[in-house]
Amino acid sequence: MRSLSLASGAAATLLSGLVSAAATGAVPRSNNPPHYIATESRANSVREAFLVSWEGYEEYALPHDTLKPVSDEFEDDRNGWGASAVDALSTALVMREWDVVVSIIDHVESIDFSTTKTEVSLFETTIRYLGGLLSAYDLLDGPLADELPSNYSSSVPDILKQAQRLADNLKFAFDTPSGIPDNSLFFDPPRRGGSETNGLATIGTLVLEWTRLSDITGDNTYAELAQKAEGYLLDPQPKDIAEPFPGLLGGNVRIDNGTFTDGNGGWGGGTDSFYEYLIKMYLYDKDRFGDYRDRWIAAVDSSIENLASHPTSNPDLTFLAEWRGKTLQFSSQHLACFHGGNFILGGLTLDEPKYVEFGLRLVDACRVTYAETLTGIGPEVFGWQDNKLPPDAENNPPAPDGQAAFYEASGFWIKSANYVLRPEVIESYYYAYRATGDVKYQDWAWEAFENINKTCRAGSGYSSVKNVNEKDGGGFDDFQESFWFAEVLKYSFLIHNPDEPWQVKADHTNEFVFNTEAHPIRIFGGQETRVG
Repeated sequence: MRSLSLASGAAATLLSGLVSAAATGAVPRSNNPPHYIATESRANSVREAFLVSWEGYEEYALPHDTLKPVSDEFEDDRNGWGASAVDALSTALVMREWDVVVSIIDHVESIDFSTTKTEVSLFETTIRYLGGLLSAYDLLDGPLADELPSNYSSSVPDILKQAQRLADNLKFAFDTPSGIPDNSLFFDPPRRGGSETNGLATIGTLVLEWTRLSDITGDNTYAELAQKAEGYLLDPQPKDIAEPFPGLLGGNVRIDNGTFTDGNGGWGGGTDSFYEYLIKMYLYDKDRFGDYRDRWIAAVDSSIENLASHPTSNPDLTFLAEWRGKTLQFSSQHLACFHGGNFILGGLTLDEPKYVEFGLRLVDACRVTYAETLTGIGPEVFGWQDNKLPPDAENNPPAPDGQAAFYEASGFWIKSANYVLRPEVIESYYYAYRATGDVKYQDWAWEAFENINKTCRAGSGYSSVKNVNEKDGGGFDDFQESFWFAEVLKYSFLIHNPDEPWQVKADHTNEFVFNTEAHPIRIFGGQETRVG
């Protein structure tokens, strides 16, 4: 944590140290994987935070979705099926917290996925519930098969049956003229919300989970539904609207005919995980998903060429701009900071060091959004002024008056200051470490975890905070997101943990790929094959 008055000197020191692993020769070749160092004390501290969070949730919220840790109450914001429990399951498994695991399995077996009083998001339900159940099955049917308490061994097939029941209750979403699903669903009786459009991410972040379900069960219906919808994104129409830059798409698609309605996008919320899943599907099965790889390459090459932007006050930083048609907007989000890790994963998967190197530059820049706030946690939304466009360009305004000094010192200004327990910066640290073995990424992840632990610890768990640039986070929002369990705590644990089958590999021996909620999904065929 640093005060605003010290920010200028701190930023200069930080920027002088942001020499990428690529520049020092640390980007590994596939035949020379990096060496990893486990730090048990750090991993155990993350484990303790997980147990505090779980015990508070179990006492005050289970079987409901979300703990409100300040008031010791609960909220059913994700269908009322116990979202935090299902999201916590794969993290409890990789931590080998068996008491928590069996408690969650008991809950999973009790869920009635055919009824809910809330609106159902197809996207959120897929990544949290379906992804969480499939991951648990893959871990317990695979590398952890011999470690589950023996009296629960018969529960493993039941986890898969619950995943299939859930998908069966969701698949009416795809019953539209085009096959593009309606993301808004209601049960009792099952009916679609009647949306006219669906979003790029909410269409394009179903295919890994639904394909995996088909591959495990042998019922290809699930894969066919998700892949048909994805097809409209792989061949976007009409081109003049859908694809303002090569490989970079608009944000919304008509449900009746699959055409794009706008050319607005970015690597942030609403479009982000479409790009993420392109390379992850290729990693999942290189024989079936070569066209997904090609679309990812087009997107990242275009991002490097068209979106890479450097702030006027700190031009060593590299951010990715958003776009409105062909007009760039120099704004980004905490959500978008997964992109460094995604570039790195793609570079490892394709044996392309240029993607790893660019990804490390993005990681460095997202690190600064953490290092320069009073809490040491990054804001939800931030902006900057591009150093290539004229300073009086309509789309390139300067920092707001109240943040001019902060921008001059740090290279960004804060547009939305809250923090909702998001994982993306730590996620990218994880990929950077697994690619390079450079312990600075472990140190950065530990620093982030310590700051989150100090700022967000509240009542019976951990809470979102209102302002990362105020002392103590500016107050609590009294909400412990389910992805706190699934993502923040998992990535914070794995980066300090010994190598395991589910860890990301730099040498083409991956056995798992993480879905966007950080649930490890087993690669088709059991292990990645080499490129070439």
